[in-house]
Amino acid sequence: MSTFPNQPNRVNGGRVINYDRAITFQFNDREIHGYEGDTVASALLASGMPIVGRSYKYGRPRGIVAAGAEEPNAILQVGSGEATQVPNVKATQQEIYPGLVCHSTNGWPNVETDVMGLFGKLTSRFMPAGFYYKTFMFPAFLWDFYESMIRKAAGLGRSPEVPDPDTYDHLNHHADIVIVGAGPAGLMAAKAAAGSAARVMLIDEGAHAGGSLLSDSQQLNGDAAETWIRETLAELEAAPNVTVLQRTAVVGYHDHNYLVAHEKRSDHLGESCEVHSRQRLHAIRAEQVILATGAQERPLVYGTNDLPGCMQAHAVKTYIRRYGVVPGEKLVLTTTNDAAWDTAFAWHDAGREVVAIVDTRPAPGSDVLAEAGTRGIRVMTASAVIEARGSKCVREAVIAAIEDESVVGRSQRLRCDVIASSGGWSPLVHLTCHTGTKPVWRDEISAFVPGETRDQQHRVGGIAGVYSLPEVFTGSIAAVNESLQRLDMPPVNVSAPAADTRAEASAQPLFLVPHHKAVSRAPKQFVDFQLDVSAADIQLAGREGFESIEHVKRYTALGFGTDQGKLSNVNGAAIAAASQGREIAEVGTTMFRPNYTPVTFGAIAGRHADQLFDPIRYTAIQSWHESQGAEFEDVGQWKRPWYFPKTGEDLEAAVRRECLAVRNSLGILDASTLGKIDIQGPDAREFMNRVYTNAWKKLPVGQCRYGLMCGEDGMVMDDGVTACLAEDHFLMHTTTGGAARILEWLELWHQTEWPELNVFFNSVTDHWVTASISGPNARKLLAELTDLELSNESFPFMHFRQADVAGIPARIFRVSFTGELTYEINVQAGFGLQLWNALIEAGEKYDITPFGTETMHVLRAEKGFIIVGQDTDGSITPDDLGMSWAIAKKKPFSFLGKRGMNREDCLREDRKQLVGLLPDDENVVLKEGSQLVFDKDAPTPVPMVGHVTSSYYSATLERGFALALVKGGRQRMGDAIYIPELEGMRTATICEPIFYDKEGERQNVE
Repeated sequence: MSTFPNQPNRVNGGRVINYDRAITFQFNDREIHGYEGDTVASALLASGMPIVGRSYKYGRPRGIVAAGAEEPNAILQVGSGEATQVPNVKATQQEIYPGLVCHSTNGWPNVETDVMGLFGKLTSRFMPAGFYYKTFMFPAFLWDFYESMIRKAAGLGRSPEVPDPDTYDHLNHHADIVIVGAGPAGLMAAKAAAGSAARVMLIDEGAHAGGSLLSDSQQLNGDAAETWIRETLAELEAAPNVTVLQRTAVVGYHDHNYLVAHEKRSDHLGESCEVHSRQRLHAIRAEQVILATGAQERPLVYGTNDLPGCMQAHAVKTYIRRYGVVPGEKLVLTTTNDAAWDTAFAWHDAGREVVAIVDTRPAPGSDVLAEAGTRGIRVMTASAVIEARGSKCVREAVIAAIEDESVVGRSQRLRCDVIASSGGWSPLVHLTCHTGTKPVWRDEISAFVPGETRDQQHRVGGIAGVYSLPEVFTGSIAAVNESLQRLDMPPVNVSAPAADTRAEASAQPLFLVPHHKAVSRAPKQFVDFQLDVSAADIQLAGREGFESIEHVKRYTALGFGTDQGKLSNVNGAAIAAASQGREIAEVGTTMFRPNYTPVTFGAIAGRHADQLFDPIRYTAIQSWHESQGAEFEDVGQWKRPWYFPKTGEDLEAAVRRECLAVRNSLGILDASTLGKIDIQGPDAREFMNRVYTNAWKKLPVGQCRYGLMCGEDGMVMDDGVTACLAEDHFLMHTTTGGAARILEWLELWHQTEWPELNVFFNSVTDHWVTASISGPNARKLLAELTDLELSNESFPFMHFRQADVAGIPARIFRVSFTGELTYEINVQAGFGLQLWNALIEAGEKYDITPFGTETMHVLRAEKGFIIVGQDTDGSITPDDLGMSWAIAKKKPFSFLGKRGMNREDCLREDRKQLVGLLPDDENVVLKEGSQLVFDKDAPTPVPMVGHVTSSYYSATLERGFALALVKGGRQRMGDAIYIPELEGMRTATICEPIFYDKEGERQNVE
């Protein structure tokens, strides 16, 4: 009997337990005792609590099966207050702390007596896989009722309904070698890499490094495994080139060795953390990745194998040796391999009874047979546990002899309270699948291993199907040296500790233990414990015609739970293959996706919450704008000056004053927010030629060109001026709000369709401040601040020059969005305010006037210049805008959108086309978005023929005007059109969309 109060299953010897610090916590409103180092799972097992939850579908009682991330049953709701609730936490990973409060996610009114469980006993035979697809289809009028009931029953745990008081953060890393997993393979690799000049990261999801060494009985040539682990960790933590992250799971492995890791910084310390962030998401960019994630044990699939007390053999050994917890009194071990026998030896050495070791093989290894003999343990060969029996937990094991996967002879029953099973080992291929690598079946180890990869990646130890400790160490050192070779670094010479050869993981595959009865009649043989998927369900899926393993998964819900089928996937694939008469290699396995383990939304969001959820961006001139009383508007994430009111001015008055200042003398605009994408590479011209509608291959260095960018459907998606800085270097300008989207668009086409093009893109919007001076006196002002020759002959329109302005190196672009003589002066952002102040000071003699986006909109509309997203709506082609001149007719390559804009529908003459509108009442400003009609007396429903896109009052024209999209508008110049508004029917005349300086003389003035 145990000598620990309130913990009948606790024994001495737990390698990670601090027996000097007792801890109490609450589970399902009961006080549970444990020690520092315990997980909730180990503490519950120590306290003798067999039932920890209920299954999703049938409400069956569930106990702890595993000891790590693969645990499917012990799923918790953690937190005492509403704000600190965290759903779906695995009890096997949650370390205990004083005051911890947790509950089972399923089970009402409690897990001991669950209403759903009583219902499941009655209906389980009538609720096979796919029953919901068939049952709830008829009658159709009851679907709303069905759906509401299904939604109430769906899900595990509950989300908090109030704000989270904790903080979360993100951290970026660049590393030469990243090692995932701190078991024997990972520790050995890190120890070797620490002796190099490489930047090394060692990442492990557990609280304790060592992996299988902490659970196994082997010693490293006389030195306890714990000693080697402790000394190695101390050496790594002292190494300046090594970063060690524990309690950190690599949850995503993406292209180009980009890893995402989730660190739980204080979940083991308390419910809330005020000292630092509670969790952290690490974004890691690695040159070389060494995967040492190991392998996980497959449980055997036998009758009623979901009863509490049915566990993984390795998990039982882990609880005994790591935590000092023996999960019961009497053990039956059923296995297919020698490695699992160590569980029975650990159980016996802890002072509990091993009822029998039941091995499916006729001749287990002589070493383990001899060791069992010295302990007096009963051994039954060529046999298996075919069924567990008990009401709410295991009471006895039904054992029978098996031959050729069939039961032979009569069965016998052995009294026990724990059945530990081992069907072999499955390498943890999950992370390799994230980049599209398909697992490959290996018959010699009866498991899937990672397939070939194009990543800079190495696999060592269990993930590669290697279980012999000397081979694991040798392989780890070799992987490090291969990584160093790829990094052009010298190899390291490090010796591994001598180690005993471990037993092979599996000698005889067995994925479904036979029963006296057929699978469809036998007690349920569960494959997926959380979602109640049985072997019969998988066979039914095959009979229903679902042959693809992905279809089987979706029909049965195999692997849909929070564990992503870690324990069930391989067994499920093997059972599906057998039922279809196919090989496992042919059927394959489902592909695992990120995240490897659940990640909280808090960690994903980081500090991007509340005001930081949508970050506010400011230009370097923001302080000056504020000092001048500017009113701002949001454009994308930017705060842009909307207008600069003087005392007593409203928006209308300020805009009229600003417009006249630009037209008559000089205005200055902060245009820094325009998107700027730096494009470089030998194939930059070819790329530009493909993404823009016009030609770019012959654009000379020093010149600019306006470009339209269309989607594949031929509709305008962005526009802007791009400058040719060098033969292989362009600076593309985009709309402010579209900059990020356009960069993604360029990267998408480069990476997926034209990877052969040697071209690179970088967003440089934040790197440059753009001060745009516009108006008749713009040249005079600039001439005072630069030695650059500014005449039309030396510096023509749509050209750029590099020169000093006010003593600051600058790029000067002669382009115009106002229709006036304009120079856009770009300087590095750090010099932006200095440039701005110099322009303001020198421009005082010209009454220089700052103007905002509203004035800019009026000025550009007077010239008929469009704003993408305001004068377009995703259904407008360049020809609709009257911009066919921007489409190269003789391009040798079909640019993006060319086929789309030449569809029959896009060539109709009655398409909506950009036109100008002049209201009959010159003082009227039409409402933007107003619908347009040709016949004001038409009966309802009145056919709408277009809408107003931009509408302003022009102080220059002294009247209201508008831009609009009108069906067949270009053929209706001079016609009347009607605008129904709340104030009454308005009338306007259709005209050309250029209202001011149609010849463009002012922007080309000498």
